[in-house]
Amino acid sequence: MQLCALGRLPLARARAVLAALREGLSALCRSLAPLFLSLSLCLPLALPGWRRVSAPGPSAAAGPRRQREGGGAALTPTSVNYHFTRQCNYKCGFCFHTAKTSFVLPLEEAKRGLAMLKAAGMEKINFSGGEPFLQDRGEFVGKLVQFCKQDLGLPSVSIVSNGSMIRERWFKTYGEYLDILAISCDSFDEEVNVLVGRGQGKKNHVENLHKLRQWCRDYAVAFKINSVINRFNVEEDMNEQIKALNPVRWKVFQCLLIEGENSGKDALREAEKFLISDEDFERFLDRHKGVSCLVPESNQQMRDSYLLLDEYMRFLNCTTGRKAPSKSILDVGVEEAIQFSGFDEKMFLKRGGKYVWSKADMKLDW
Repeated sequence: MQLCALGRLPLARARAVLAALREGLSALCRSLAPLFLSLSLCLPLALPGWRRVSAPGPSAAAGPRRQREGGGAALTPTSVNYHFTRQCNYKCGFCFHTAKTSFVLPLEEAKRGLAMLKAAGMEKINFSGGEPFLQDRGEFVGKLVQFCKQDLGLPSVSIVSNGSMIRERWFKTYGEYLDILAISCDSFDEEVNVLVGRGQGKKNHVENLHKLRQWCRDYAVAFKINSVINRFNVEEDMNEQIKALNPVRWKVFQCLLIEGENSGKDALREAEKFLISDEDFERFLDRHKGVSCLVPESNQQMRDSYLLLDEYMRFLNCTTGRKAPSKSILDVGVEEAIQFSGFDEKMFLKRGGKYVWSKADMKLDW
């Protein structure tokens, strides 16, 4: 039997004791996090059990700085979209955040970055991917959702998912901490869903959508639908189905090209065949103008009006038509990294980026 110098305990038991001590110290540090936040002391220290990760790539690729007009204060990350994974179980042909890496930050590093964003003024966090529920069968995103609502006290916590991996037990554990669940659905014709890449064997995407809608009612989570309008669904009439599902928001995007993601020689997708004209997009919107929850986003509105954070917690600048990363906020802090985000705050507000996004403020009939 291997023995250890700690009281000559068996090695396995000694390791267990050390792990328990380390976890206890980590828990103490986490409990003190609100105090540090209130003092604006979000320090880049590696706590026990936290692995320091430096993001790859040169910062010069991120492009020009963008601050408020008039040389005022730095941008505030009011609403952030954190794409913590690029992995996905679907193969949507127009996807503009593809599986170019399999990297996911350790949970505690991700929490540290989220705490830094909160200290910098973040009010809303949206977890996306890839498919967020692939990592640890939804436990990873569930723990982040709980941390953001319970520990950081964010007004709004949301997820965008294709819905295929979500189970009712997830709602039972984490539903109370989630404000909005957005499910991607581009068509109510299952053949079209398969055609664009939202098919997964015998699972019916539309049937699953209705099941998730009911779970959102049962567990008091606001339900949202995201649709990408493209060549294969632009003529579809979705009025009846959307009104029946009654989401709080129906976000309708025009199919967008991003070089290196769904267009160009380095891309994993070829989205050109999915593109529609601005006139086609307007015709689709006009056909659905009677849907009160409709929130349209053209290419122009969409491109620079989102604060995108990648799997390394780098802001992604899309002003040149491709995603150029800043340095990671974990390495240089939020204020430095966000200057290279390319974020258009005016367009963010113009497209209705700030709305009633906390379920506590929504008057919903669950």
